[in-house]
Amino acid sequence: MDLEALYGFGVTAVLVAAGGVFIALLFVTAPYGRHARGGYGPGLPARWAWFVMELPSPACFLYAYLQGDHAGAPLPLLFLGLYQVHYLQRTFLFPLLMRQTDKPQPLTTVALAIVFNTVNGLLNGFAVSHVAARGSEWLLDPRFGLGIALFVVGYGVNQHSDAVLRALRRPGETGYKIPKRGLFRFVSSANYFGELVEWTGWAIATWSGAGLAFAVFTAANLVPRALDHHRWYREQFPDYPPERRAILPGLL
Repeated sequence: MDLEALYGFGVTAVLVAAGGVFIALLFVTAPYGRHARGGYGPGLPARWAWFVMELPSPACFLYAYLQGDHAGAPLPLLFLGLYQVHYLQRTFLFPLLMRQTDKPQPLTTVALAIVFNTVNGLLNGFAVSHVAARGSEWLLDPRFGLGIALFVVGYGVNQHSDAVLRALRRPGETGYKIPKRGLFRFVSSANYFGELVEWTGWAIATWSGAGLAFAVFTAANLVPRALDHHRWYREQFPDYPPERRAILPGLL
């Protein structure tokens, strides 16, 4: 099987897996973070878990990117930079900003994340430097402009929302509080909303099967989790804002 056929198979596999993940997470809450519970085997400290499971994405993206025929062209280099900015922050800086008291991550979820991040990194890296590589005329296409705008806005929302969550507890404090700044005024999972916007923008800007599969899988993973967060907030806090939605302002 040549690389392009393998790429097509991988994109299809991710889309099929997204459907399975979405259905499964509607019935079973992923057991990490505030939803951590026993019965899922040994765990890994949260900081190390995030580092180990996120690292394959930028590494595999770079490896696959370098195999493409257009790896040195300006537009693919731009996509390389955008992807690495997100994942290098998520791999190295995000874990350092976590509290030592954060709950361990089950090895089961870490292993599943490693599999996805490996496949996703390979597919998207190869897509932007080979399968879906485009020339400079793509810079004038409305899809490129819209996609980049959504990516930047989504990344900004995601980073700001993570900062809001970190600031909720002072050093030494434990427990959970209601976030009230930024887009948390409208949704319970503003950080997830930011990721949805960001990777939707990526899918549009790259206009690739890999980008589409990534955006669909992101939604399949984060929408059920946001619904679980929303339900949890309402159960834990009787005064939780009734007008607030789970992940899509005014809709869901």
